[in-house]
Amino acid sequence: MTDINSKAATVSFRNVTKMYGSDVTAIDQINLEIEAGKLVTLLGPSGCGKTTTLRMVAGLEMATKGQIFIGDVDVTNLPATDRDVSMVFQSYALFPHMTVLENVSYGLGFSGFNKVETLERAHAGLDLVGLKDYSERLPSALSGGQQQRVAVARALVLEPQVLLFDEPLSNLDAKLRRQVREEIREIQQNLGLTVVYVTHDQEEALAVSDEIVVMRNASIAQMGTPRQLYDTPADTFVADFIGEANLLPCEVTAVNGEVANVLLGDFHTTLPSRGVAQGAAIIAIRPSRLVIGAAEGFNAVVSKATYVGSRMEYTLVSGFSTMFAVRDDVDNPLSIGQEVVVGFSQTGPVLLPVS
Repeated sequence: MTDINSKAATVSFRNVTKMYGSDVTAIDQINLEIEAGKLVTLLGPSGCGKTTTLRMVAGLEMATKGQIFIGDVDVTNLPATDRDVSMVFQSYALFPHMTVLENVSYGLGFSGFNKVETLERAHAGLDLVGLKDYSERLPSALSGGQQQRVAVARALVLEPQVLLFDEPLSNLDAKLRRQVREEIREIQQNLGLTVVYVTHDQEEALAVSDEIVVMRNASIAQMGTPRQLYDTPADTFVADFIGEANLLPCEVTAVNGEVANVLLGDFHTTLPSRGVAQGAAIIAIRPSRLVIGAAEGFNAVVSKATYVGSRMEYTLVSGFSTMFAVRDDVDNPLSIGQEVVVGFSQTGPVLLPVS
């Protein structure tokens, strides 16, 4: 196959709205720019608009308002057949009566390639996903992970400008999901593909993405790198949706430029203000960034302690909230009812406005 990176294209949404009928807004005036050669994940709860957005890139849904560009081409009104994209579906959509090689070759037969070119590309695609020795098998003779890789190969051989994944790992067990997502990420990076990837699994999104678009109620809540979204969420929705977060009610007693004085129960501390005004606010902090046994902090009582192998998980109760914390020390577990002082790691807490 040729260098797919040379065909990778940007994807742009410009004030795009998608309506169903006159009263259902599936997508509400979103603006989105996906760089060529990047893997961008659309993440959000059911009904937030992520799958509709993906289908509008593919041409399976048409925008009601606004414009969609792939590269420099306005594809807003182009049908799916006239867009240079390939899609890997949740169901794999393999033909059960065709061999693996025939499945991978299928789309090439409609793209103007002769038999020799078709076979060369199909074999190269199977080699790319580690299935070159499986070409004569039927899909029923493959595992779920192998079937998913056949679906990926079938999409790759068409050398699309944009490759789309719709919940590609949802039918796999946990161990296989981790393996296949690593394979997809490796292929994407090696070939420099532009990939738009839909999932509802936060861990999956964090693991594979260059950037994540968190969607809520038909709009974009926040877009950024996995670390940006995890460490500096824009609001309580993003903080709670990307991984686990404790949302602790607090009071901002004063703001001095970029620094806020914060009262959490009877614990006084300072945090970056991040535009939060004086008054009621929220501290978002990850379970791993609560420091149990800190030199300074607030008092709490251990109400639950759970051993999960590599770490201990604790439920802590204070005068202002109940929180979830994790600790790597499994050899010296805390006791139920034990009183502890809880503080924050240096890079842990984020100050957010009350929603």
